[in-house]
Amino acid sequence: MNARLKLRPAMLALMAFAFLAAFSTTALGQCSMCRSALAGSSNAFFIRNFNIGVLVLLVPPVTIFCSIFVVLKRYKKADDEDQGDHES
Repeated sequence: MNARLKLRPAMLALMAFAFLAAFSTTALGQCSMCRSALAGSSNAFFIRNFNIGVLVLLVPPVTIFCSIFVVLKRYKKADDEDQGDHES
């Protein structure tokens, strides 16, 4: 329990840094660059397919990221159950 209290300020600092990095002007620059590149195109079909392509490319990293957290949560739950059995 004491380790969690020590970890909490570090997690808050990390979350604050991630929030600031996500909303900085350089982080938002990529979206506007793509938008300006597509604004010059008059082909609506190409723009629609480009947006779908961006979503398709987003699926694998999100799936991997979520899978890692599910595995870690199950591992921690199993580890906590094992420690509970040894303490009794």
